[in-house]
Amino acid sequence: MSQPDSSRPTLGHLVEGFRRMAPISLFVIVFGLAFGVAALQQGLSELETLLMSGLVFAGAAQFATLDLWGDTIPLLPLVAITLAINARHLLMGAAFYPHLRDLPSGRRYASLLLLSDANWAMAMTGGTTASRLGILVGGGLALWTSWMIGTGLGVVFGSGINEPERFGLDAIMGCFLLAMVIGDKRDLSVLLPWGAAALAALAAMAWLPPHAHVIVGALAGGLVGLLLPSARRETTA
Repeated sequence: MSQPDSSRPTLGHLVEGFRRMAPISLFVIVFGLAFGVAALQQGLSELETLLMSGLVFAGAAQFATLDLWGDTIPLLPLVAITLAINARHLLMGAAFYPHLRDLPSGRRYASLLLLSDANWAMAMTGGTTASRLGILVGGGLALWTSWMIGTGLGVVFGSGINEPERFGLDAIMGCFLLAMVIGDKRDLSVLLPWGAAALAALAAMAWLPPHAHVIVGALAGGLVGLLLPSARRETTA
C-alpha cells in the first residue's frame, strides 16, 4: 500500500493554516474597509471596487492605483506602479519554491494566487512542507476572506461617509506604510531611500505631467536603495 505524500497538504492542514492566520486577518478587515471607502470616493462603482479586491488582492497596490484612477486611466503608469509595489513577490515566490517544486504545475501556481506578506512570513517559520503549504493556502484564504469582508463593509457604508478623514480612514494606508518603513529597525539609513522617493515625487508633482510622480518616486527610492549597500561597504572597508 502506497504511503500518503507528506508534501501534499490535506484539508486539516488548510484548516489549521486558516485558524492560525485568523487573528492577523482582523486587521485586514479594517484595511479593506478603508479601501472600500476610498475607492467609492475616487469614483469606482460598488461592483468595480469588489472586483478589484477579489481579483487583485494587493492592498498597497490597490491604494496606490486609486491615485491614478479617473475618467482616463494612464495604463503605463498603472502597470509600472503595480509592478514596482508587488515586485517583492518575485523574491517571496523564489524563497518558497523548494516547498512547491514537488507539486504539479497547476497546483503550484494556484497556491501562489493567495500569496501575501503575512502568510508567506508565517509559512517560512518552519514545519513540514505540507504544513507550510497549509499556512500559505489556508492562511491566504483567511486573509482574502477578511479583505473581501472589509471591502464589502466599505462599499455598504462608504456612500454614507462623506468625510473619511473624520474617522481616520484616510490615515490607515499611511500608517501601514510607515510601519513597513520603520518596523523593528534601528538603522536610520533605511530612511534615505524613502526620503529620496518623497523628494523626487514632490518635484515631479510640481514640474512633470500628472501621475509621473508615482514612477519617478519609485525609481528614485529604488536607485538609492540599490546604491546604499555599496556605500556602506566602502565606508567600512
